[in-house]
Order: sequence, then structure tokens, then C-alpha cells
Amino acid sequence: MIVSNAFHPKPEQAMAFFAADDGAPMCMVNMLKFKSKAEYADGSEPELSGREAYARYAAGVTACLAAVGGSVRFSGAVTGLLLGEVEELWDMVAIAEYPSRKAMLAMVQSPEYQAITKHRDAGLAGQLNICTRPGKGAEGA
Repeated sequence: MIVSNAFHPKPEQAMAFFAADDGAPMCMVNMLKFKSKAEYADGSEPELSGREAYARYAAGVTACLAAVGGSVRFSGAVTGLLLGEVEELWDMVAIAEYPSRKAMLAMVQSPEYQAITKHRDAGLAGQLNICTRPGKGAEGA
């Protein structure tokens, strides 16, 4: 299995993802890796860590999610690995729920969301986004 963190989806990835909207609710599992130091495009706030810059984004994204009917289901620091093996652990996991892919697209295109992405960009070294369908039980756990 090849695992490669990315910063933004490729245009063709984003187009295919949002085109596959079936109107069903979904959860996005975000596996986050932070920069050691924030890197704002304008060079400001070099004293911030990547985690601190991302926390500013996280504070704003909660309202953006709510505006499209979504919510943060979980977020927490990665503290270890029980099963499996990866070259390097992620720093944090966050799970966001959306009513649909269309709702997620509306959020990421909103002016409110666009205004906070500078903090995401300054703090993130890369991430994986895994789309899941909310279930009623723990089948397969």
C-alpha cells in the first residue's frame, strides 16, 4: 500500500469526487500532518507552530460546517499505533460530517471558508482525506 500525504486534491480528483454526489450523508476522516513552524504566504507570525495555525482554521471551520448542516464528529491528537505499520504517524485525526458532497462543495466555495484557508495552508504539511458513509453499528470493528 502506498500512502502519500497531499496538500490539496488534484483538480481531476476534486471533480470526480464532487460529481459522484448521491445526496447521502458522509463523514470525512482527515489524517493531518503539521509543519513544525507555520508558513504564512505573507511571512507573518513565524513564531506560530503549524499546529497553532491549524487550530485557527479549526476554530473557523466549525461555523462553516454548521452553515451547510454539517458538524465536527471527532478531533484528537494521534498518540500511538496499536496495529499495522506506517513510516511516520499523523499528528491529528478529525472527522467531519456533511449532509452530502454537494454541501461540502458549497462549504469549501463559501467566502467564509475561503477566508480561513490561509491558516490551514500555513499549518498543514499534508493530509489524507478518507470519505466514509455513517453507519448505525460497529460492524467489522
